[in-house]
Amino acid sequence: MATKCKDCPLRALSCFQDFTQDELAFMQRFKTGELTVEAGTQLMMEGSSSPQLFTALRGMGVRYKTLVHGRRQVVNFILPGDFIGLQAGLMDEMRHSVEATTRMTLCVFNRSDLWTMFKHQPRRAYDLTWLAATEEGFLGEALATVGQRTAIERIAWALVRIFSRGEALGLVRDRMMPLPYRQQDLADALGLSLVHTNKTLAKLRERQLVGWQGGTLRINDLDALAALAGGADTTPEKRPLI
Repeated sequence: MATKCKDCPLRALSCFQDFTQDELAFMQRFKTGELTVEAGTQLMMEGSSSPQLFTALRGMGVRYKTLVHGRRQVVNFILPGDFIGLQAGLMDEMRHSVEATTRMTLCVFNRSDLWTMFKHQPRRAYDLTWLAATEEGFLGEALATVGQRTAIERIAWALVRIFSRGEALGLVRDRMMPLPYRQQDLADALGLSLVHTNKTLAKLRERQLVGWQGGTLRINDLDALAALAGGADTTPEKRPLI
């Protein structure tokens, strides 16, 4: 049974903006169903045109670009509440790929219905614009991180961002959250080699700031880790849920 929008567990989280009753009714019509996929499933392929758009309801994934020599650049990590496929919705084809890292449950929307949102729900359409602008801002910060932060600052910045998002989503318990990604994924996102990433994480463990093993991230002092990153926001902005 697909989750009704009124019963969506994400709506109860304070990190997401509230719906009006009219918006809630529209989103129930906009949603065509749910899809559950296993880890490793390719949700969207760079250069493809998908007829569907998604919101991650449960599980985690990764966005990435593949270069001509086969190497991969991770663009961002997908957590519950993230909207997937906006590029395909507005630009006819994806400029990056999306893959499930864990088993995922996705809310499904028809791309052809996207323009109905712009026509009949301008506030919801503005929310899409906000999400796109926020993603642009994040990519600018990520580029500055890769270009100007040291290896230990890069990893500290990335872990603070991920952990803060997880905390807002209720994924953190006793300073621990599930982090099912590989060290290679983190290395790909930050422009580091796997060896350098491993050694840098070891330094953070020695400082007793971070532990990451068995798919679980533990951060003992988030503020200290943010300071080490040279400044990283530990309080995510309240955002729309599509």
